Amino acid sequence: MKLVILDRDGVINHDSPSYLKSPDEWKPIRGSLEAIAKLTQGGHHVVVATNQSGIARGLFDMATLNAIHDKMHRALGQVGGRIDAVFFCPHAQEANCHCRKPKPGLLEEISHRFNVNLKDVPSIGDALRDLEASAAVGAQPILVLTGKGEKTRQAGALPPGTLVYADLAEAVKSIIR
Repeated sequence: MKLVILDRDGVINHDSPSYLKSPDEWKPIRGSLEAIAKLTQGGHHVVVATNQSGIARGLFDMATLNAIHDKMHRALGQVGGRIDAVFFCPHAQEANCHCRKPKPGLLEEISHRFNVNLKDVPSIGDALRDLEASAAVGAQPILVLTGKGEKTRQAGALPPGTLVYADLAEAVKSIIR
């Protein structure tokens, strides 16, 4: 199975320091939907692994998160793309749960649900926690410079072997060669 794991905010859509709290706030990064469509059309399964602590903080509820994801799925469908599953952690950092990145719980759940070893599976994020979770399960960490990506690169200390691309579209070009 050809699988690609994506973080959501800062990779697929523009991020917000005050959290995305409604579907109206969800805006795709230029070229990201088309990049996912290329993966889909190339036979890849695309899954999202995203921290969504706004739920624990009471900033939005599950119905709102579902509405945001519905908007994302519909926008992808319009360009011929698809996300096979969205895995999310609803907990705040203080909860110290196993599913919140940088811990590997979300990615381990993806491995279990899809019955696939994540060794060398492309895993794309814009924050160090995305890359650390990827490295912890043996996936290929890929940093995009959108969202928090440029600050993440400047901070250094990326996991060994991390690949760096300008955005999701550039990362996808390297995956579908």
